[in-house]
Amino acid sequence: MTKIGKLLEAIINGCKKNDRQSQQELYRNFYSYAMSICIRYTGSEADAVEVLNDAFLKVFKNIEKFDLSKPFKPWLRRILVNACIDHIKKNAKHNHLSDISEAQVEETNQEAPDHNMDYQEILKKIGELSPAYRAVFNLYVIDGYKHHEIAEQLGITTSTSKANLTRAKAALRALLSEEVYQYG
Repeated sequence: MTKIGKLLEAIINGCKKNDRQSQQELYRNFYSYAMSICIRYTGSEADAVEVLNDAFLKVFKNIEKFDLSKPFKPWLRRILVNACIDHIKKNAKHNHLSDISEAQVEETNQEAPDHNMDYQEILKKIGELSPAYRAVFNLYVIDGYKHHEIAEQLGITTSTSKANLTRAKAALRALLSEEVYQYG
C-alpha cells in the first residue's frame, strides 16, 4: 500500500482521468485544510476562496505530476502556498513593503498577561496584519522558509523580508496584547 491510502489513491487516479466526481471528492475532502492555509495568507474569506479555487485548478491541471508513492498533503500545501504568493504578488500595489533601513524595533518591557487564546483567535489576529507582514510572517514562522527564499518568492530584498518579519511580530504582539488586556 502507498503512503496516501487506497481511497485517496482512487480519487487521485480519477482526477488524472479528468473525472468530475473525483475532482469534487478531492476538493470536498481537502477544502477545510486548504482554506485554513489560504485564509492565513489572504486575511479575508473572499480572497481565500478565490486563491483556493485557483490552487485547485492548478492541482487538477498538474495532478499527472503527482507521485502516488509520496504523501499528498505536502504536495497540495506547496501548490496552495504558491497560489497565495501569486495572489500577494498580483496585489502587491496594495501592500506596503518596508526596507530594513526603515525598521524601528519597539522594545517592550511589558510582561505577557496570563491568558490562554485559542488557535482561531490567534489566526484572526494574524489576519489583521497588513498583507506584506502577514505573508512574510506566515512564510517564515509557520511554513519555515528562510529569508532569502521569501525574498525570491515575493520579489523583495532579504532585508525587506527581515524588516517585515520584525514589524509583523511587533504588530502581532500589540494586537494580541490589546486583545488580552481588553478581555483579560
